[in-house]
Amino acid sequence: MSRKPNRQTEKSAATEGAFWLYGLHAARAALANPQRKVRKAVVSERAKAELGPDLVKAKVSNVTESSPDNISRLLPPGAVHQGIALLVEPLPERDLGEALSRTAPPRLVAVLDQITDPHNEGAILRSAAAFGVAAVIVQDRHAPPESGALAKAASGGLDLIPRIAVVNIARALEELGRLGFYRIALAADGDTSLRDAAPEGDIAIVLGAEGSGLRRLVRERCDASAFIPMGGAMESLNVSNAAAIAFYELRRKS
Repeated sequence: MSRKPNRQTEKSAATEGAFWLYGLHAARAALANPQRKVRKAVVSERAKAELGPDLVKAKVSNVTESSPDNISRLLPPGAVHQGIALLVEPLPERDLGEALSRTAPPRLVAVLDQITDPHNEGAILRSAAAFGVAAVIVQDRHAPPESGALAKAASGGLDLIPRIAVVNIARALEELGRLGFYRIALAADGDTSLRDAAPEGDIAIVLGAEGSGLRRLVRERCDASAFIPMGGAMESLNVSNAAAIAFYELRRKS
């Protein structure tokens, strides 16, 4: 018989810094990440059968079996949880140098300038994981917080790709320059195509928010500006789509 989670208790826990992460891909990546602290797992019978070994390996001691409907009540309306919800703590802050040391050159880094939509950033993290991006850098005050929506959109990428939150994007680009990264601003009015702009070696691709684009000081810290050639009727791409194309193009050349 399914046990109904205590919603009041769970909501109280979530307000103490933890949040609900849900969906099979996001949950599996979180359980495999030794840096992710899992306070509680609420699973359906089917999901428990599928993720049981992952829960044991991650040493999650607080596991509650419940119905899909009861799990839905823990989450935002419309959340597609696939029978699994994990109450997790945000990941500890990551150091850029340490993250880069884990990837062999040539390395690719994505820098997100005030991209605040969790679905856009989540999709970028998913593409970053697919194309072997070494790290994704965001601005701490102008980026979505870790959340179930971000993790779900990232489909595991939130726990696979080092996400570095910095105070100042321009200064982060200066640091990347000192580390030998060639910094490319992706913009519709760029000076050359991305294919022609990218040299060999470590590259930082800088993406701005839809509408406002890259801020002036951020763009000035880049070595080049580039565009994605488009021959169709559309004048622009969603930033997450542009990121995926850019990652593919830059990885293809490396």
